[in-house]
Amino acid sequence: MSTEPMRFDTKIAVLLREDLEPWQRLNVTAFLVSGLGTMVPEVIGEPYEDADGVRYLPMFRQPVLVFESTKETLTAAHGRALSRALPRAIFTSDLFATGNDRDNRAAVRAVGTADLDLVGMAVHGPRNAVGKVLKGARMHP
Repeated sequence: MSTEPMRFDTKIAVLLREDLEPWQRLNVTAFLVSGLGTMVPEVIGEPYEDADGVRYLPMFRQPVLVFESTKETLTAAHGRALSRALPRAIFTSDLFATGNDRDNRAAVRAVGTADLDLVGMAVHGPRNAVGKVLKGARMHP
C-alpha cells in the first residue's frame, strides 16, 4: 500500500450562496453531491470495511471542496459550467418548499435557465476548468 499523497486531476466542488442559513447549507450540499455520485461513477471509491469485517458504502475517492459566493457569482459560475459542459447539479430556492424528488424536478423544469434562483451548484471536472468556473468564489469558512 502506497503512502504517497494522492493527487487528483479532477476537482469536486460545491458552491453555495452566501446568504443561506446553516441548515440550508448542509441540506443543499448533501443533495448536490448526491447528484455527482450517480452520474460520474469514477468519483466513487471502493467500499469501506472496519477491522471487524463490517462493510460500509463507498464514498467519493477525493475531497469535496465547498465554496461560497454572492448570488451574482453563483449565477456566473453556473453559466461557465454550462459553457464548459461540466457535470453539474443545481439546487434552487424553490426546492426548499418541496418534499420529494418528483416535486423538485417539476420546480426546476418550470423555470428557464436564465431565471433559475440558484442557491447552490456542484460541479466536477478537470482541476483547471473547475477553478475557472468558480472564479470569484471563496472557500467556505
